[in-house]
Amino acid sequence: MRTLAVGRSETETEVNRSRFICTLYRIASDAEAREHISAHRRANWDATHNCTAYVLDDGRAARSNDDGEPAGTAGVPMLEVLRGRDLTDVLAVVTRYFGGVKLGAGGLVRAYGAAVSAAIDAAGVVELAYWQRLYVRVDYGLAGSLEGLLRLREDVRLVDVEFGAEVRFDLACSDVELLVDWLASQSAGAAEVEPAGTLRVEL
Repeated sequence: MRTLAVGRSETETEVNRSRFICTLYRIASDAEAREHISAHRRANWDATHNCTAYVLDDGRAARSNDDGEPAGTAGVPMLEVLRGRDLTDVLAVVTRYFGGVKLGAGGLVRAYGAAVSAAIDAAGVVELAYWQRLYVRVDYGLAGSLEGLLRLREDVRLVDVEFGAEVRFDLACSDVELLVDWLASQSAGAAEVEPAGTLRVEL
């Protein structure tokens, strides 16, 4: 899966004098998508249409709305572009200002799809992967040097460092066996490693 490289992006295309302004938002929930849609419609109240499509949960959740355009000519083609690009956690809103020339059903499908495609190209995307999450505990004498080395590794994402009776690193890695062996060698076997599920990371 992939998602937007930025939090928000906007592009504009024109088809037969109609303006199609596509705004993309990176989202984390259905509620956040609805909030963006409501705010966008309030801000663009004078538009002919504000059509929407979004995908969440690694593409398993999806919604679209034609906002008054003929059924299936706006929201669905927008959603198909998001799915076709293997995107998740992305909301697309295409604001149309009618230019006086009717496009027909086929023309609308092409125009809305093209608007979303252009916006994705402009925004850029990042690949997503699920890595194993680990808690690594070491004493304070090892923590400083180990943290510096962990931050240099491209196969590790350091999520958090907690300081208590000992230091706990919350991290994700692409290869658990490789990292555990490396931790053992760096700590002379003193590092304690605890599995903690998985974590989605950007590559």
